[in-house]
Amino acid sequence: MKPNENLPLSDEAIIITGARQNNLKNLSLALPLNELIVVTGVSGSGKSSLVFDTLYAEGQRRYVETFSPYARQFLDRMDKPQVDAIHGIPPAIAIDQTNQVRTSRSTVGTMTELNDHLKLLFARTAQLFCRGCGRSIHRDTPDTIYAALVARAESAGDPRLIITFPVTVPKNFSEDEVKKLLAAQGYTRIYRQDKHLLEIVQDRLRIGSAERVRVIEGVEAALRIGQGRVNIYVLDEDEVAPHPSSFILHPSPWRFSTALHCADCDIHYAEPTPSLFSFNSPLGACDACRGFGRVIGIDFGLIVPDESKTLRGGAIRPWQTPSFHECQDEIETYAKKRGIPLDTPWRELTEKQKNWVLEGEPAWVSWKKSWPGTWYGVRHFFKWLETKSYKMHIRVLLSKYRAYTPCGNCGGARLKPDALAWRLGTKADADGVLVPTQRYRANTVRYDDEILRALPGLTVHDLMLLPIDRTRAFVDHLHLPSQLDEATDLLLTEIRARLSYLTQVGLGYLTLDRQSRTLSGGEVQRINLTTALGTSLVNTLFVLDEPSIGLHPRDMERVIGVMQRL
Repeated sequence: MKPNENLPLSDEAIIITGARQNNLKNLSLALPLNELIVVTGVSGSGKSSLVFDTLYAEGQRRYVETFSPYARQFLDRMDKPQVDAIHGIPPAIAIDQTNQVRTSRSTVGTMTELNDHLKLLFARTAQLFCRGCGRSIHRDTPDTIYAALVARAESAGDPRLIITFPVTVPKNFSEDEVKKLLAAQGYTRIYRQDKHLLEIVQDRLRIGSAERVRVIEGVEAALRIGQGRVNIYVLDEDEVAPHPSSFILHPSPWRFSTALHCADCDIHYAEPTPSLFSFNSPLGACDACRGFGRVIGIDFGLIVPDESKTLRGGAIRPWQTPSFHECQDEIETYAKKRGIPLDTPWRELTEKQKNWVLEGEPAWVSWKKSWPGTWYGVRHFFKWLETKSYKMHIRVLLSKYRAYTPCGNCGGARLKPDALAWRLGTKADADGVLVPTQRYRANTVRYDDEILRALPGLTVHDLMLLPIDRTRAFVDHLHLPSQLDEATDLLLTEIRARLSYLTQVGLGYLTLDRQSRTLSGGEVQRINLTTALGTSLVNTLFVLDEPSIGLHPRDMERVIGVMQRL
């Protein structure tokens, strides 16, 4: 390499002639294509001037020049570097150590595009389990309902069955009007009725003696008028006719539904679209926190800063000022009535006693209906303060005790309850990477922990909280319920490849839920490196800035292998 040296043009090299950017002194050189080239030197020798300010800048500028004038007006103007000529340069991508992400919506999962792939995988292959009872939810059809009736009737001794469908009485109709409309369609028998619900009889039969066509037709008619729901009652041998009275105890029916609906808990679920599993989409983001996972609320750690104090000794800090000292008097009065110890340090109180102090009594309704007589608690005190926030000193007081706290609706999962009811994989797959007792429990779940530990698979938030190396192990050994089609197979292959790249560059300790703005420069660069590798770009110039920074020597060989694949 010599200044002003005329290098021959070649299709297998990048030819730089007369580079004078910054402290470069009329430098000319040839860089072979399809090779891993390392530029080293002492500080100030012009490494960055050559690689970033000359080579990358010109490659990026030429790529932008291929855009139309209309598209270029939305991009920053890129000046030509100080160089006589550069030949054979492909489009360039720079992977540096600057972390320009400032939003909390960006995570490791969104940076690597793994979230986009996982939401597609969940939408295509996940199984739905009711958040009320924990049972598997699937769409029923007349054929599957008939098969279930045959199996249940055989186990029950072939009893008489009544096929019914529910009809809800609209608010703008009376019960008699609904009955007349049903009678006009030939439905005059009512099996039971509640306040706003009628159970209409479609047919009575025994599965063992009834023809399959009759049962299927009856179920189809019941589903059509019952808006996709049908209830099958087992009729006692002594019961000659149905009793419409709601005062008679009817046996629990066999419930079926053609929608994503738990017939036993009467809970409807949204369709499993990819947007449902994305916290950056209005369809999937939690309604309370809008997908951030946190809300600005009252921080009880600031309310009770010193847990060695007692309730009588001033554990509740806001109530120690002259303005609100009457609240201190009130808590002492009500604590004596409810048997809450006043002279026990806060840290030694039970969770139930702390909850009484902070949340108030369950019977609390409002200040007008419940006070005096019911303890309001710290939370309702601050809700009352918020109604006075038009006063400056109240706003200042509230700001002292506010902080970002996990969202009470989603518990930090960022997603709506319907998204957290879908599970991927089998129980063996889940237990292989996560102890059953550590599974994520959504706030909307109503079944107990024993049922949660017995459920198969993991939710999308479970995968977000797992370290990447364990997520990779889960996906590598994943068992899906049905045979994969070509699209799902390609999707699963891409997810496995990206998780493998992240593990190879030494990022297996990160979680997909880790916020991008908390990452170091070296971590960001290696994530961008794996993202570029996952895009499978060809004929592209990749420029990396010290990719080995922060790496253990044992990881260097793997990173070099990843760069060679580029």
